[in-house]
Amino acid sequence: MPESPTLPAAVPVRVVVVGTGHVGSTYAYALLLSGLAAEIVLVNRNREVAEGEAMDLAHAAPFGSPVRVWAGDEADCAGAAVVVLTLGAAKGDSPDRLALVEENGAIFGEVVPRLAEHLRRAVVLVSSNPVDPLTWATWKLSGLPRGRVIGSGCVLDTSRLRALLGAHLGVDPRDVQADVVGEHGDSQVAVWSRATVGGVPLPDFAAATDHPVDGGTLDGIAERTRTAGAVVADRKGFTAYGVAAGLLRITEAVLGDQKAILSVSTALGPEAGLGDIALSLPSVVGRQGVERVLPLALAADERAALERSAEVLGAASVKLGLG
Repeated sequence: MPESPTLPAAVPVRVVVVGTGHVGSTYAYALLLSGLAAEIVLVNRNREVAEGEAMDLAHAAPFGSPVRVWAGDEADCAGAAVVVLTLGAAKGDSPDRLALVEENGAIFGEVVPRLAEHLRRAVVLVSSNPVDPLTWATWKLSGLPRGRVIGSGCVLDTSRLRALLGAHLGVDPRDVQADVVGEHGDSQVAVWSRATVGGVPLPDFAAATDHPVDGGTLDGIAERTRTAGAVVADRKGFTAYGVAAGLLRITEAVLGDQKAILSVSTALGPEAGLGDIALSLPSVVGRQGVERVLPLALAADERAALERSAEVLGAASVKLGLG
């Protein structure tokens, strides 16, 4: 009887996390518990911190799916399917995320070109603030196709909006379809004109269930969404769980080639008509990253607000000096 041919060894799914602060370490822990990755590599400018986090995570691994965790360096990105950038200064006492653009831009200017040498097949996820200009900078500095650089963008803002609207309406937020677009920051735009609940337009659902959603109510929900991160940070000093969960959702969409529609940040092409920037719009996310940015028919006031958001991000991106 002829011998069966030897099959090539499967390539283990590797995710590299660059930056092991609150967000990076929380994401790595969530990733470990998810079972999505067979290898998790932690990279930090302070090697001992990365080693300590890797050891702590490795001690948790036996309670979940088999996974190898270690502290590595930029060269480990060569075998990665996903590389997550959480490095840089946190918002701290800064009045807004955009105040960090030059400080974190300088860090990205040093680190990303070194990483780029090893990004053979990886999709790069960016969560450092300000996430939209830094997503744009990562695309410029890495030389990768637009779609292979994804900012966490308004994924978390969209989740917050849906949670708040679901609570107001008394329904599961997973049945709420409403997006936040534009900047992950003060100029973000809640898209109410296209919001649905269980496939029913929001005004019709609200009327049928006696849950009023007048302009004041929606403005209040949008404002609570916009300020949610600051409210959390004022109380505990930082945010981590929400953004880590958002990064994990994007990772799942990439590794599973899900073609999921997520409000992520990506460098826009000229067809968007919003300038040479990155910002969030609903996008199809799969194994190649952002595979398509979806056209979004907005109400006139929403389009004007999105254009203002693009102007804010354009002014911030100019400070990065990348042309």
